[in-house]
Amino acid sequence: MAATGDDASAMESISRAPAAPNPAPSSSGHTEGPEDAADSPAAAPRKPHTNSDGGVETAEEAVEPAEPDINELCTDMFEKMSIFLQGELTATCEDYRLLENMNKLTSLKYMEMKDISINISRNLQDLNNKYASLQPYLDQINQIEEQVSALEQAAYKLDTYSKKLEARFKKLEKR
Repeated sequence: MAATGDDASAMESISRAPAAPNPAPSSSGHTEGPEDAADSPAAAPRKPHTNSDGGVETAEEAVEPAEPDINELCTDMFEKMSIFLQGELTATCEDYRLLENMNKLTSLKYMEMKDISINISRNLQDLNNKYASLQPYLDQINQIEEQVSALEQAAYKLDTYSKKLEARFKKLEKR
C-alpha cells in the first residue's frame, strides 16, 4: 500500500538519511562503541599485492570510521521506523475495516436474496396448488378431446361408407 501525506514524506526522508557504516569487528569479538570510534584512527586501505600465479592484483575493502553522532542517527532511524510501522498498521486496520464493511454488505445482500427466494417459493406453492385444483378439469378436457377424436374417426368412416352406398345406388340406377 502506498503511504500518503506525512507518512510519505517521512518514508522519503528515511530513504535519504545517510546510512551508518558497519564498524569492523575487533579482534576481541565486539564492535567499537562511539567513544572508541572517535579515538581510533581510520584503518588505512591495504596495499594491493600481486599474486605469484600470473600477476593478478587483489584489493582489500577500505573501512570507514564510525560516525560520532551514531546515537542521533539511531534515534532518527527509530522515529522514522515508528512512523513507517504506524502507517503500515493503519493501512492494515483500514483493510480490515474494508473487509468488515464488505462482509456486512454481503450479509445484507444474502438476506435480501433469502427473502426473494422465500417469496418465489410461496408463489410456486400457490401455483402448484392452483394447478392441483384445476387437474380434474384438465382431465375432463383430455377425455372430451379423446371422445371428439373418436367421434371424428367415426364420422370419417360414416362419410366413407355413405360415399360407397351412393356409388352403389348410382350403379343400380344406371342399370
